Amino acid sequence: MWLLETRLGNPVINIGIFATFVVVTLFIVIRVTRGGKKKAGDFYTGGAQFDGRQNGFAIAGDYLSAASFLGIVGAVALYGYDGLLYSVGFLVAWLVALLLVAEPLRNTGKYTMADVLSFRMRQKPVRLAAATSTLAVTFFYLLAQMAGAGALVSLLLGISSVIGQNIVIAIVGLLMVGYVLIGGMKGTTWVQMIKAVLLIAGALAMTVWVLAKVGFNMSSLLGEAIAKSAGDGSKIDLLAPMEKYTDPVALVSMGIALVLGASGLPHVLMRFYTVPTAKEARRSVTWAIGLIGAFYLFTMVLGYGAAWLVGPKMIAEMPGGANAAAPALAYELGGTVLMAVIAGVAFATILAVVAGLTITASASFAHDIYNSVLKDGKADPAKEVKVARWTSVTIGVIAIIGGIAANGQNVAFLVALAFAVAASANLPSILYSLYWKRFSTAGAVWSIFGGLITAVVLIIFSPAVSGTKGSMFPNLDFAWFPIDSPAIVSVPVGFFLGWFVSIIKPDGSAYADQSAEMEVRSMTGAGAAGALDH
Repeated sequence: MWLLETRLGNPVINIGIFATFVVVTLFIVIRVTRGGKKKAGDFYTGGAQFDGRQNGFAIAGDYLSAASFLGIVGAVALYGYDGLLYSVGFLVAWLVALLLVAEPLRNTGKYTMADVLSFRMRQKPVRLAAATSTLAVTFFYLLAQMAGAGALVSLLLGISSVIGQNIVIAIVGLLMVGYVLIGGMKGTTWVQMIKAVLLIAGALAMTVWVLAKVGFNMSSLLGEAIAKSAGDGSKIDLLAPMEKYTDPVALVSMGIALVLGASGLPHVLMRFYTVPTAKEARRSVTWAIGLIGAFYLFTMVLGYGAAWLVGPKMIAEMPGGANAAAPALAYELGGTVLMAVIAGVAFATILAVVAGLTITASASFAHDIYNSVLKDGKADPAKEVKVARWTSVTIGVIAIIGGIAANGQNVAFLVALAFAVAASANLPSILYSLYWKRFSTAGAVWSIFGGLITAVVLIIFSPAVSGTKGSMFPNLDFAWFPIDSPAIVSVPVGFFLGWFVSIIKPDGSAYADQSAEMEVRSMTGAGAAGALDH
């Protein structure tokens, strides 16, 4: 309790700043969504009314989660070079998404990832498979954020009881549903923009503060961090590689999941449907990569700054462990006020990300399953939006229950599962759809379900779930797959099944016209603003 009170400031102030953020953003959401529009485009994409700069901030808001801020800073503080692998992996993943996926996906689709995958194939089986994969990725990512909210409660707000943490998880879930129901994609986008500004501004202020303490000399900062770490008795060399990740195969597998998984995250890809033109999509990309790249540079300084000013020993002893590094550094720099601001930003981050995930999942169910599969693409748009809203409520309830059940368990396992599924199921089918003319309906279905099932099965039987002290079920041991991340196996399986099944079960010339149209549209943007009527 002494650590909580003396290192993390006043929980009342933390709660006050978080409540202020909620009230202000809810007011903005209500203002920007006045008029009661019920068109599907308004709910799913905000009517594609955002310019490139606004969407760039929103993309950064979606991409930079609490794990990016708290997790990476803590990993760098405790493990140095190996912790930086997360920053590098997430940033390189964004480059892969930009170069291979972002603009062609936006030009071809309308609301969801499944629009692209089913463009030149039989609609129902592909949409059902894509929607299943989307719901799986968003659910586990959402579960991780909700469970993370519970884990951060004891750290940021001083609530240590399980009941108190569960109440906070429920509040986060209710607020998430409220943002989506009131504002749809337009309101959620504004929340993401505000959150991105707060997060990046907070990280920038702390970075400048840390560097000012060493005369803006990065070498001096590294030297001070190494000296502090050694003084705390840590055996980790903060500048040496392979101090944490000693198994090269496990490291490569994790890298594959991080670098390729982001390109298949539905809630990030859906952002490209909120701009009106391909030019604005490229402009939003320019803004986003600048913001995201700068942020990950900040995490390096903050991580080494926490190692120096707080120390690995103190970080390890605090509630939340490595996740305490950034808040503890804020307290060292600016006392209770800065700590309260960072606490509010951390919760704002969770709230914004779960809102984005919720609207993605609800759009996937309403647009891909209800409209396209159950109603043969002929559903009334107003009824489709109503289904999406009810789906948001259902997802919110499930997320609250799942977050409470997962509270205190291995959150990293849930995040790894989301990235592994995205890299294994979504990315192979997206790339084949955009760049390979012979990709068939059967190939898409087998690629998606094959990658999904392989990833889930291998993680269930990995050390992430059982067999070690850090496992989700440490007292059980049914692990036969030797590494936590299955990406090194499941991603090739997804690509292989997509190729092999397309060869043996081609669509032939049945969708030749759609294939030609998709190629022109994805590469040039011609016709991208139109609806998908086929």
